[in-house]
Amino acid sequence: MLRVFLIVLSLSILLFAYPVWRMGDWLQLSLSANLAFTIPIFLSQFIARFGLRKNRSNFAFVLRHIADFLLGLSPIVLLMVLAAEIGVLIFGWQGVNVATTILAATVALSVLGVVKAWRPKIVTVPLSSRRLSKPVRFVQISDVHIGSRTSRYLDSIMQTVVDLDPDFLCITGDFIDQPGVSVDKLRALTSFSSPIYYCTGNHEHYEDLDDIIDRLQSLGVEVLRNRSVEVDGLQIIGIDDSSDSEQVAKILPDLDIRDDLYSILLYHRPRGLEAAHEHGVDLKLSGHTHNGQIVPFNLAVGRVFEYTRGLYTYKNTHLYVNEGSGTWGPVLRIGTKSEITLFELSAA
Repeated sequence: MLRVFLIVLSLSILLFAYPVWRMGDWLQLSLSANLAFTIPIFLSQFIARFGLRKNRSNFAFVLRHIADFLLGLSPIVLLMVLAAEIGVLIFGWQGVNVATTILAATVALSVLGVVKAWRPKIVTVPLSSRRLSKPVRFVQISDVHIGSRTSRYLDSIMQTVVDLDPDFLCITGDFIDQPGVSVDKLRALTSFSSPIYYCTGNHEHYEDLDDIIDRLQSLGVEVLRNRSVEVDGLQIIGIDDSSDSEQVAKILPDLDIRDDLYSILLYHRPRGLEAAHEHGVDLKLSGHTHNGQIVPFNLAVGRVFEYTRGLYTYKNTHLYVNEGSGTWGPVLRIGTKSEITLFELSAA
């Protein structure tokens, strides 16, 4: 525990205390003024992660979001401050000008990042197959993270889905990420009159999974937990999320994958593409990665997952990785996008 504490403390000093203090020094703030800025920002993560972790009040919700926002910006600000240190040392840049520039860039990135987090991009993916007898249009959303995100945001997502008027909607996990998210907060799902198919994500498993399933089913959502349904010439399969990298390969043999129907597999993590092909799946839908959500975290995600965003093809099986319709932690997107994916399938 001591080792973990020292690591967390060191990272907090590097990400929060040092950049804020250094910019205050460049701006020639007094000692008391610099401390007044540095200490609250340095303590923000400890307060949010430990002091307010179980507090469900609106005030605590706002404070946690502020802490998350600071966390999201921290690596970018740190990189800018480190680059500025070189400029000051080697090129004689003026500290006041450097700090002012960093603050202006941070504000600009923050505004852009919030806008991108609140306005998902509609990405259209056209595909064709001989197994289709007629055109099919459907939408995928993933990683909405209701709990971290509000019911107001879900209202906006579902209004976009309704406006697209697809044949059905697929939700590929991490739809909810906190316990006790009430049915009322999910009521926007009922604005869509066509079928909704859902598979679990890792965050639902961290929370009150059984209650989440009950709430979704009460709103008419078809929950697919290691089973499939056949509808209008399609087979839609859902597999429960698991940290086991062989989950898809282990579950698919127990499911009857029909070779005369176009099959769509919903599985939260972008793993198992080869296994999906082996069992005759046409299209696998995943999420989970957020494509890192904020640079440079996309570099870390790329080291963990082979498939991180967009469309991939293995022989005649496709995988699509949605970058996330919502956000987790900071309501912020820098270098990535929130997305709602529209699939337009046609007969080959």
